[in-house]
Amino acid sequence: MPEFDKMSLEALVRPEGYDCECGKHHVCELKYLKIGRGVVENVPDMIAAMGKKKPFVVCDENTYEVAGRRVCEILDAAGIAHGCYVIPGKRISPSEWEVGSVVMHYDPSCDMLLAVGSGVINDTCKVLGHAIGVPSAVVGTAPSMDGYASNSSSMEVNHVKVSLYNHCPEGILLDSEILAQAPMRMLWAGLGDMVAKYIAICEWRISHIVTGEYYCESIAQLMRAALKKVVDAADGIPKRDPDAVQSIAEGLVIAGAAMAYAEVSRPASGLEHYFSHMWEMMALERGVPYDLHGIQVGVGTVLTMKIYRKLREVVPDRAKAEAHMKAFDRAAWEAQVRRIFGKTAGEIIAIEDKTRKNDPARHAARLDNIIAHWDEILRAIDEELPDYDQLYSLMSATGMPMTPADIDISVEDTVNAFIGARDIRDKYLSCSLIWDLGLTDEFAAYLAQVA
Repeated sequence: MPEFDKMSLEALVRPEGYDCECGKHHVCELKYLKIGRGVVENVPDMIAAMGKKKPFVVCDENTYEVAGRRVCEILDAAGIAHGCYVIPGKRISPSEWEVGSVVMHYDPSCDMLLAVGSGVINDTCKVLGHAIGVPSAVVGTAPSMDGYASNSSSMEVNHVKVSLYNHCPEGILLDSEILAQAPMRMLWAGLGDMVAKYIAICEWRISHIVTGEYYCESIAQLMRAALKKVVDAADGIPKRDPDAVQSIAEGLVIAGAAMAYAEVSRPASGLEHYFSHMWEMMALERGVPYDLHGIQVGVGTVLTMKIYRKLREVVPDRAKAEAHMKAFDRAAWEAQVRRIFGKTAGEIIAIEDKTRKNDPARHAARLDNIIAHWDEILRAIDEELPDYDQLYSLMSATGMPMTPADIDISVEDTVNAFIGARDIRDKYLSCSLIWDLGLTDEFAAYLAQVA
């Protein structure tokens, strides 16, 4: 079994990849990676390593001031022709509008996209590059998320949060001096996106037990190592220590590589991410702003840890679970979906028509596995999740938001996010397990008390 957790970053992203006992050939498509102080000066080297000649630089108004102007100056000094487009607006979203805006200004004589930014800019360029058949690279401006090296993009498509699978960037430059100057909220977001991995790995194991979903222990161990790197550096966040920020950036890149290895986002996201996805969808429905993804994920992590604390006390009751399934009313479920999701309800219902999560026969098969392997499920929870109080202390010591109220999320929206999370994609989460046990109403009432 490959020991990815003991490898250097350079070894992890070698182009030939690795055969694994899980049956997959794991590869991250990076051709160039540098993390450290002053590495923004290596932009010309990265372009050369990719075998490209004319990048199209994409920024937003904030990231242009932080690093985009400097990147263009470096390209000019090196005699490298390039295009540049600054997406208008101080706060942009990962949606069709932003992708279309870049398309409308793209110079087709360019042979690569160079994102200067973090999550939204990187994801926008990955989606566009995949669509038009050119590679992307990124100069990061904040250690705020784990998607730098992933082969997926978290996007808003018809107001629904989805993961689109495309290609990893071929080059990544993360200058720790630039990253350390990011707004503190973005540093908190990076920590929030990483502590989520405790839950992500736990739920990946549980889904493997209950549904037979693909699982790779080598990738899981790599993610645990990335998480440790970030947690060990967390106390440097309030001080903006570039060395601590570099450790966080390395952990985030490793997390992205793990997703690329698995070819799905499973190693990096669980219910805690779905709280964020649901809150974003609610905000889009209402036409109001929402907080940074990693900030919301951090709050979702605290909530999900509370849910697991209660789940640990559950003894599965087959009769109760079967009665719950027998009482399922499609019309009532659709009414609930329309209440929670509003205009996007039709797309959510279409997802169920395709995946059939509410099918009684599929529920029966999952329930059999849950009851037969409950001890194994509890073992996964015990082995993967940290002590709640210790994790809470680590996070709160940085000053980051810890509760829904801290980010202006109501108790009602928190409960609705929990109820609706299992419906937005075909991904088995702790809320799916709770639904299969017939305990959703009980846990929703509990969440209303502790949120």
